[in-house]
Amino acid sequence: MPKIKNIWRSWDPGKYGVSINTDDGMVNYPQKEAVMQFRTPFKTLFKTQIKTQIKNHLTLADFAAKAGTHFIFAAMALLCLPLAAQEQPGEQGEQGSSWGLGLGLMSQQKAYTDMDRDTKVIPFISYQNEYIEVLGPNLKVKLPGLEFSESNQLHFNLVGSYDFSDNDPKDTPILNGMEERKGGFWAGAQAEWQNDFVNVSLELLTEVAGDSEGSKLDLTFERSWNFGQSYLLTPRLVLSRVDKKYVDYYYGVRANEVLPASATSTGRAFYQGEAALNMEMGVMGMYMIDQQQMILLDISVTSLADEIKDSPLVDSSTESQLLLGYIYRF
Repeated sequence: MPKIKNIWRSWDPGKYGVSINTDDGMVNYPQKEAVMQFRTPFKTLFKTQIKTQIKNHLTLADFAAKAGTHFIFAAMALLCLPLAAQEQPGEQGEQGSSWGLGLGLMSQQKAYTDMDRDTKVIPFISYQNEYIEVLGPNLKVKLPGLEFSESNQLHFNLVGSYDFSDNDPKDTPILNGMEERKGGFWAGAQAEWQNDFVNVSLELLTEVAGDSEGSKLDLTFERSWNFGQSYLLTPRLVLSRVDKKYVDYYYGVRANEVLPASATSTGRAFYQGEAALNMEMGVMGMYMIDQQQMILLDISVTSLADEIKDSPLVDSSTESQLLLGYIYRF
């Protein structure tokens, strides 16, 4: 019987669950089958070691596989993802919980005319168990999914998120005299398909706090690559369709907000928004300092649709965001 040297979570969680280093070399096992690979008396010791190692180790790929990079606060959600790997279900099917703290520096450049880059420090707390995830301003309720194989799974979730991207008239002269546009609370459903090629997610959200009352549909494609034992890189592409109410609320000009043009000002013309399709391209990098600490960097650029660029409030065709975060798990 080969001697076990080390056990840890696989760097390819979509295909394997556990990697075992033995005298005979490295072997990858699906997590559900790993404890059955060694016969008594080794099986009991092996199972104990696996459960201990899995509980205490978190790979970057595990972290990224749970991430949802679907809208402007995706990086914030990543920052406050659960920071400890879940303990595997035992004989009774129980599953542990985990929590952690994070601190992020977020910098956003919106498309509004003469608006300066907005930079803020954001603290977060996260919590996860078998049924829910609380990710800073985001909430996910896990529903039953489908597992076709270890590397082909379909997950369903109910999701909610508070959007802090308010538009204060004091932020730029072009908004002076306009009513404040609030971020609002968004709720909806999400489907995630995890596979060997590219992870795909579809998310439908509606603003339910009564501010914009808009809706958006996000289709996200992303893939993760690991480099060595400490680095992970995840590029993504997001197609985001926002409806007429959303565009009209954030980029429209109401009749009582119109300003006539003058010799020193272009004024502010009446504008009603229409549904639009935006495209975001981004990349997330992670560095694992040790089992408890991680540094995250997320950069994204969003190309705005013509229905938004045509607004008299806008002078740019793109918006950008940068997030630098530090995470500590308990």
